[in-house]
Amino acid sequence: MPAAPKQLLWVDDEADLLESHRLFLTEKGYVVEMARNAEDALALLRRQPFELLLLDEQMPGMRGVTMVREARELAPTLPIVMVTKSEDDGTLREALGADVTEYLVKPVNPRQVLSVITRILEGPKLRQQAQARAFVSRFREMEAADTRTLDWRGWIDRYAEMVQWDVDLAAAGEAGLHGSLRSLYPDARRSFAQYIGRNYPRWVNQDIEGERPPLSIDVVGEFLLPMLERETRALFIVVDCLRLDQWRVIEPLLAPLFEVETTHYYSLLPTATTYSRNALFSGLFPAEMAARYPDWWGEKEDETLNAHERELLTLQLRELRGKTPVRYHKISSAHDSDTLERNLANAIAPEGVTACVFNFIDLLTHGRSESAILYEVARDEIALRQLTLQWFNRSALLAILKEAARKRVPVLLTSDHGSIHCHTPATVFARRDATHNLRFKFGADLRAENPEQALLFTNEDDLRLPKHGGGAMGGNTLLATGDCFFVYPTKLREYQQRYRGSFLHGGVTPEECILPLSLLTPRRA
Repeated sequence: MPAAPKQLLWVDDEADLLESHRLFLTEKGYVVEMARNAEDALALLRRQPFELLLLDEQMPGMRGVTMVREARELAPTLPIVMVTKSEDDGTLREALGADVTEYLVKPVNPRQVLSVITRILEGPKLRQQAQARAFVSRFREMEAADTRTLDWRGWIDRYAEMVQWDVDLAAAGEAGLHGSLRSLYPDARRSFAQYIGRNYPRWVNQDIEGERPPLSIDVVGEFLLPMLERETRALFIVVDCLRLDQWRVIEPLLAPLFEVETTHYYSLLPTATTYSRNALFSGLFPAEMAARYPDWWGEKEDETLNAHERELLTLQLRELRGKTPVRYHKISSAHDSDTLERNLANAIAPEGVTACVFNFIDLLTHGRSESAILYEVARDEIALRQLTLQWFNRSALLAILKEAARKRVPVLLTSDHGSIHCHTPATVFARRDATHNLRFKFGADLRAENPEQALLFTNEDDLRLPKHGGGAMGGNTLLATGDCFFVYPTKLREYQQRYRGSFLHGGVTPEECILPLSLLTPRRA
């Protein structure tokens, strides 16, 4: 059954002169209703719906701009194209301020009008169809690709492409194609874990400069330091638990403020705040940090191990370039956000580095396991991205980024680790002294019932980790792969009920390990 023709309303006191336009649009499948003044047009809008309104600005009686506001009350989402003789900048600004969709200056030819109408009414559908065709063609190639041959750069390219398709297909509402894309993830995660298992110990224990990816320990030296060599000050932002797909939906909002250059790096293992974020600020592997600063590194696996980030960054910068002022903000609550926004004018130091850690996304992912409301709001990856976007739009993070753009301060923005949406319980066997984390464990006797669900490293030195319990716990480290979370045989049902569907981190997946690293250069006014 053919679709009903789209209804257009054209309001112009010189309607007789537009007959050729009306006939042309009718031939192209549109139904065009004409009105000679705003009052008649508003009466038509009250009686029936239209897909688009074409409107003259200069008419007897009510002006076009005034009618725009009244039309918006009747049809808030109606696209409005203003077609007028006026080339006055004031009229243009007034029209755009009234939220017209497009502005055309007479004389216009029929094809020009058709082009604008098609772009507004058919553009999203045409772009969606083109995107679907492009994905179907590319999907066959992605499905056939042998991920076993990828190096660290290849894995970044592979994962970044999957993420972009993920974001684009979800935004286009292409549920079927999005499902096809998601079918590639299990094999990608499995192959990625095997790659990390073979190569990570070599990356962290051998001098293979250029053959390994940038790691957490390299971020300040390789990316922040060059900024300080060009500028007197820089803003260093770490958004805890920010995945690459979440960054992709935020990134376009910064385009008006900054030139954005995004690259990637690999998080240290385990992909948990204690290890990866301390490595960012210290430039040290966890074993090195525990040896050099034993008073700052205890045995508890909690947030107190990240209590010295400002000091660690200060010491790292001193080793790299000499004494450098460091100002530090950690934003973990609404009170912290309010305090930062109230003091925005002085938040960024006049020289040196201003470092900010934003914990909202990490708090969200952890709190989601405890709150039925949060669980429902952030049901899956798509919902988590949208919630991240809503938070960012009203956040202290955006506020300080705007302040940096205004003051022309360059920004290095990154994360310490990502997260993975976990659905699969993985039974593990361990002694009582094993740690209780859901995606990584340390202990003397550790094994997964299904070896494919975890990577086992039998020596802390393989990962450059400190010896747990002074070595009494043994050197075994078990890292979850895929979308698994660890459960004990005696607590299988309890853990499944509580943690299935949670966003967790600490294991080995592209989502947790491959992170965005973005240089934001303020645009010139």
